[in-house]
Amino acid sequence: MIKLSIADGVAEVVLDAPDRLNSLGPSDLRELAAAYTEAEQAGVRALVLRGEGRAFCAGRDISGVDPREDDVLGYLEGLVEPLMKQMSSFPAPTFAVAHGACLGVGLGLLIASDVVYVADSAKIGSPFANLGATLDSGGHALFVERLGAHRTLDLIYTGRLMSGAEAVAAGLFSRSFADDEVLSETRAAASRAAAGATQAFLASKALVAELRDRRVGLWDSMSEENRAQAALCDTDDYREGFAAFQEKRKPVFGGGHSGGA
Repeated sequence: MIKLSIADGVAEVVLDAPDRLNSLGPSDLRELAAAYTEAEQAGVRALVLRGEGRAFCAGRDISGVDPREDDVLGYLEGLVEPLMKQMSSFPAPTFAVAHGACLGVGLGLLIASDVVYVADSAKIGSPFANLGATLDSGGHALFVERLGAHRTLDLIYTGRLMSGAEAVAAGLFSRSFADDEVLSETRAAASRAAAGATQAFLASKALVAELRDRRVGLWDSMSEENRAQAALCDTDDYREGFAAFQEKRKPVFGGGHSGGA
């Protein structure tokens, strides 16, 4: 179900169950967590997450779930939430390719990725009213923050799905592309990030997470920025970046922590 390949410092994680639109059961979530662990241990400098077939991920695989015996907390709180936190804290820039259905836990996987490039025809929203269920996997927080309360409840009550282009225009995700371009654009962005100053990227990733999760104000955020910049001064990439600028050449970043003498 989950495939992992690594080349040139970039991991590519693939949801590979196109016959069920890459819907995810408990074992799939464990496989996905293991793939992220393996990619981290390999020291990759960027990661791409995508789905095979007609959809990125249509959500939870409920084909064999008996609602009278459903351990929904075990699935959401025990598996989905820890996976999303693991993905969100991955120690390198992460990119996701959203196409086709991106629903439920599939939407959550996008939320937990750093950058999401969206196919114009992607479908994003909350179709759960037909199941007697509610939006999950962080969807409420994403929609309210980006769309406001009224538009969020409109999507939930009506079950209307936004196109990828509409979702990007509304500020949900990064950029939208034609369906036949989104994967190549995402891979290209990941390759560029993998050749960049990884520790500087991770400093920004931490600052953004602080703003998102703690809602810190301007001056507190600036103070954190100052400390992050001071820490970066002692990295090889910081020194390489300055040297390349002064020597009028392209920098060559190693992405590591250490600072030279």
